Amino acid sequence: MQSGNVTTPFGRRPMTLALVKRQVASAEIRSNKSADKWKVFRDACEARTLMGLQDRALAVLDALLSFYPETDLRQGASLIVFPSNAQLSIRAHGIAGATLRRHLAALVDAGLIVRKDSANGKRYVRKDRAGEIEDAFGFDLSPLLARSEELAQMAQQVAAERALFRRTKEALTIRRRDARKLISAAMEEGAAGDWGKIENMYVALVARIPRTPSLSDLTTILDEMDLLCEEIVNSLDAHDISENMSSNDARIGRHIQNSNTESHHESEPSSRKELGAKAERDKGRGRVPLKAFPLGMVLQACPEIVMYGQGGEISSWRDLMAAAVVVRSMLGVSPSAYEDACEVMGPENAAVAIACILERAGHITSAGGYLRDLTSKARRGEFSLGPMLMALLRGGGMVRQAG
Repeated sequence: MQSGNVTTPFGRRPMTLALVKRQVASAEIRSNKSADKWKVFRDACEARTLMGLQDRALAVLDALLSFYPETDLRQGASLIVFPSNAQLSIRAHGIAGATLRRHLAALVDAGLIVRKDSANGKRYVRKDRAGEIEDAFGFDLSPLLARSEELAQMAQQVAAERALFRRTKEALTIRRRDARKLISAAMEEGAAGDWGKIENMYVALVARIPRTPSLSDLTTILDEMDLLCEEIVNSLDAHDISENMSSNDARIGRHIQNSNTESHHESEPSSRKELGAKAERDKGRGRVPLKAFPLGMVLQACPEIVMYGQGGEISSWRDLMAAAVVVRSMLGVSPSAYEDACEVMGPENAAVAIACILERAGHITSAGGYLRDLTSKARRGEFSLGPMLMALLRGGGMVRQAG
C-alpha cells in the first residue's frame, strides 16, 4: 500500500507539514525492508520519554499492533489496521473513548502511526474478487518500519543514560558516606583543622541534592563531593605528616605566595601519594595534567571573572578562557607567562588559575610572578588547583549558596 500519496485527516483534525513529511518518509522505505513488530514496539517503549509518550499511549500502540496479523512489518505489504474504537478499547484494557482518542493523536504526533481516513472517516477494508486487500482505511503502521533503526538507537541511548544515572547515583552515595565518616573520625579523634566548617560545607552540599535529581544534578554534586573528600584527605594527611615529619615536608593550609614572597594566597600542595603518582606518571614530560573541575564550581569559587565574559556572562569553558585572556592583560601577566601556564596546566586549568588570582588580586604583589611560580610547581607535580578552589569556596561561595 506504499502508493506515495499524501492523505489528509477527516473532519476538523488539521493537516500539518510535519504530517506530510512523515507520510513521504513512510512511502520511501527501502525495498524488502522488514522488522519484527514486537522488537520495534519494545524499542518504542524504551524510548518513550524522548518522544513524550505516556504509558497509556504505548498500550494503545500495543493494541494496534495486535490487529496486524503478521509478526514482521514488511515493505510492500499492507501495513494498515482498521479496528473500531470499541475493539481498540477492549484490547487496550478497557481504556475510555476520550482517552483512547487522545493517545491515538499522541501516537500520530510522535510520528509512530499515520491516519489514512476514508471519505466519511470510517475504518474499513476493501477487497477484490480474489480476496486480496485492494484498499484499506485506518491507521498506517509504516512509520514504525521506516523508523525501526532510529527507534533502536533511541532505545540504546535511553538505556545508556539510565545505566549512567544509576552508576552516578551509586558513586555519589559512596562519596557521601566517605565524607561523612572521615569528618566524624577527624572530629572524634581530635585531628587539627576547622572540621566544623568542613562539616557545614558537607551539609550544604547534601542539601542541594533534589528530591528527584537529574543526571546533570548528580554529576555536578558528585564532582563537588569528590573535591570535598580530596580536601578532607589532604587535611588528614597533613595532620599525619606534622606528627611524623618535619614541617618542611608538607603542610596543608591557606597561604599566599608569589615570586617576591610579599603576599599570601591559597596555594596548597597535593598529598604525598598524589605527588608520587604524578611524578612517576609524568616523569620526563613537560606537561603535568591537572584535575578538571566543573565549570559551575569554578564560577562559584571565582565569581569576579564573570563580569569579564562576553555580555557579562560565562556559560562555557570557551567563554571562561576568553575572559581569562582579558583578565590576564588587566593583571599585567605577560603573554609568555600565560602561554607557559597553558602548556603545562592545559588551557582550561590555566584559565581557572587566572580566575583564582583575580579573586585574590588584592593580596598578590605580582600576578605574573605568582602565575609563573604556580606553573613551575605544576611542572614538578607539586601543585593542584583543588585546594585553591576549596579555599575560595570556604571563603564564602558555598556559604552564600547555602544561605
